[in-house]
Amino acid sequence: MSTVGRRGASSPRELTRVGDRLSFVYLERCTVHRDSNAITAEDADGITHIPSATIGTLLLGPGTRVTHQAMALLGESGAGVAWVGEHGVRYYAGGRALTRSSGLIEAQATAWANRRTRLDVARAMYRLRFPGEDTAGRTRQDLLGMEGSRLRDCYKRESLRTGVPWRRREYNRDDFSAGDAPNQAITAAAQCMYGVSHSVIAALGCSPGLGFVHSGHERSFVMDVADFYRTEIAIPVAFDAAAEGEEDVATRTRRMLRDHINRTGLLDRCVRDIKDLLGYDGTRDTAEADGTPRDRVTLQSDGDRHVESGRNYGDEIIW
Repeated sequence: MSTVGRRGASSPRELTRVGDRLSFVYLERCTVHRDSNAITAEDADGITHIPSATIGTLLLGPGTRVTHQAMALLGESGAGVAWVGEHGVRYYAGGRALTRSSGLIEAQATAWANRRTRLDVARAMYRLRFPGEDTAGRTRQDLLGMEGSRLRDCYKRESLRTGVPWRRREYNRDDFSAGDAPNQAITAAAQCMYGVSHSVIAALGCSPGLGFVHSGHERSFVMDVADFYRTEIAIPVAFDAAAEGEEDVATRTRRMLRDHINRTGLLDRCVRDIKDLLGYDGTRDTAEADGTPRDRVTLQSDGDRHVESGRNYGDEIIW
């Protein structure tokens, strides 16, 4: 196996698109290493090989140890890595992005920096979450009220559909097991959706902290994006998992959600939704000839012009 120092970084052309990857892989109580271009997970039952280029986000739970070589491979593959708590309900740290372009984060920052466009994006987010709802002219307080009503209706609807008793939403940050089965499942589903959303946001090069509905947290935009699919995917899957019993409900929820995400191609849809909301068509990031992603750095000049980097412009006047 070649050393890290001898391996070149993969180009954008060689990396697997985020929409074509598995949504997430959760590991706990094992040692994570590498074998050629595969990530290996070794525990008491043996060694499991996972092709690194197929991973969207690797969730490392309690009892995991990861080697430098494994992290180097994940970085080369553009896979997201997140260290999470037991049951995947705490997020501790994360890894790098897949893209090398700043195009989307610039579009996000431009929309976020203006109060009017920030509200426009927030309204568009609520339209995405609640199809058919008219959000034109709605204040932020109106939008929050709409969200509360829709969530209560969703909980009641899923309870009737699955036969799972529902009282109210309860989440004890310090004691996951304090909640009943549907509450545990909803919490597990929400945290999985945060991980999936964070991996897509990082892969696209957006800022996790610049939210349009949520604010004041390092993952505000992650929460925004995860909420797109809360009533459509996360809550129904959570109630389905709870309907099968209280034992290992968090593990069952993760597996059912992962299968649903992979079956429906949610990652690709998430990419499209983010780009549409930010009004981004990607023309700056692709070469006109064959659509190949660009991997270059430019310098900003006057008049919003961009010039090639790697040159000395000391004796030149750029018009």
